[in-house]
Amino acid sequence: MSTFAAVFAQTQQGWVGTEAVLTEAEGVDDIANLMREAAVESYGDPVVLLIEQDDDWFAVLRLDGESEPLAFISTVREDGLGSLFHQLVGEVPDGEPGGDPALLEDLGVDAKRLTELGERALPGDALLTVAELAGFGEEFDRLRD
Repeated sequence: MSTFAAVFAQTQQGWVGTEAVLTEAEGVDDIANLMREAAVESYGDPVVLLIEQDDDWFAVLRLDGESEPLAFISTVREDGLGSLFHQLVGEVPDGEPGGDPALLEDLGVDAKRLTELGERALPGDALLTVAELAGFGEEFDRLRD
């Protein structure tokens, strides 16, 4: 399976993005630590993690300070990388969306729009739209190329 993951941190100069390696993540704490490392390196807050798993599903995570990350998953999966997010989205049946679709509303990504992207768009297209709406589309494009 092919995975793309990138962390974006908001700074005074704009958004800074870096690819994220999730292969060694064993749980939400590992993912939160990865996001916090990106925030420290850029002095940014909030931090957004975008994940695409093939053409199957995407995830959007947000971390503010020391709080637990918020997440929206387009299609919850019981296996592989998808299983890491159950702690954040709760008991959601396999194949259904889960989490908080309003997690990026203050950044310009409406909850209804994020939910629609999860239902109708390919994961890569959905994440590009999220990145553009939130203001880091150029950084997202740079990392995807």
